[in-house]
Amino acid sequence: MQFIDQATIEVRAGKGGDGIVAFRREKYVPAGGPSGGNGGKGGSVILTAVENLQTLLDFQYARSFKADDGKRGGPNNCTGANGEDRNIKVPCGTMVYDADSEEILADFVEDGQTFCIAKGGKGGLGNQHFLSNRNRAPEYALPGLEGEVRNLRLELKLLAEVGIIGLPNAGKSTLISALSSARPKIADYPFTTLIPNLGVVRKPSGDGTVFADIPGLIEGAHYGVGLGHDFLRHIERTRLLLHLVDSTAENPLQDFKIILEELKSYGRGLAEKPQIVILSKLDVVQDNDIEDLKQQLSKINKEPILVISAVARIGLDELMQTVWNKLDAQKS
Repeated sequence: MQFIDQATIEVRAGKGGDGIVAFRREKYVPAGGPSGGNGGKGGSVILTAVENLQTLLDFQYARSFKADDGKRGGPNNCTGANGEDRNIKVPCGTMVYDADSEEILADFVEDGQTFCIAKGGKGGLGNQHFLSNRNRAPEYALPGLEGEVRNLRLELKLLAEVGIIGLPNAGKSTLISALSSARPKIADYPFTTLIPNLGVVRKPSGDGTVFADIPGLIEGAHYGVGLGHDFLRHIERTRLLLHLVDSTAENPLQDFKIILEELKSYGRGLAEKPQIVILSKLDVVQDNDIEDLKQQLSKINKEPILVISAVARIGLDELMQTVWNKLDAQKS
């Protein structure tokens, strides 16, 4: 399935039904008086968050959504039927913006959460409402009001507690495949991951925690360079970052600094998020070199530096225990 995390749509609520002009026509009831009914209310457009959607792909093909109009009123003071609401399903994690003003209208974080994004128009009044001592036979009624029309920008931010970040080929996809049942594409060239991959990692208690493998960031990502600008937003909702540094890279220390600078430049609190710094690919590096790298990174990062090999499954137990401890500490 294609991963789409942004879409622009138009929503149009239904128009209210028109009120009508009518008079009672009954035997033995002269001058029966006005009996025109009101129009029905127009349907509203309602957004609902659902768990089983992971992409905004549906909105690539259908970009205009309209609720039903209300029905016109009837004689004998009968009110017209209300128009049916239009219910649109969006993935959990979707933020809804007014495309014209950029105002945030809704933020969907829970399954079943709903929001009325466009209200239907009111029905028009029938001539029964205009009866008065001065006008015993009003011959006019009001039309229904138009429903709201909005241009919306939908932006999906994945709801993952733990985000795995790092330069391309740092081993992010290999790590998430080792920790969970996710099976992302893995190869020995950069940018094999073109979409975020989600994996559920089980805690010892049996609860599941969602991990997200964020596509490789590069220098200048916050300006839109490479893939990073498209996916930095998915880090915003995470509670903890696993920062992978490729120990086989030409300059691992510089790689680490590049990612820190991108998080800082993007803003929105990414640089302040708790991080666990991890040297990856232990299985192909000499022990002495690993110790040197740990010492260099320790001068920048105050927290202990972990060393793993996702391929050889070395250091994963210590890593996961550190992750659980940090997540639990945030809750307490």
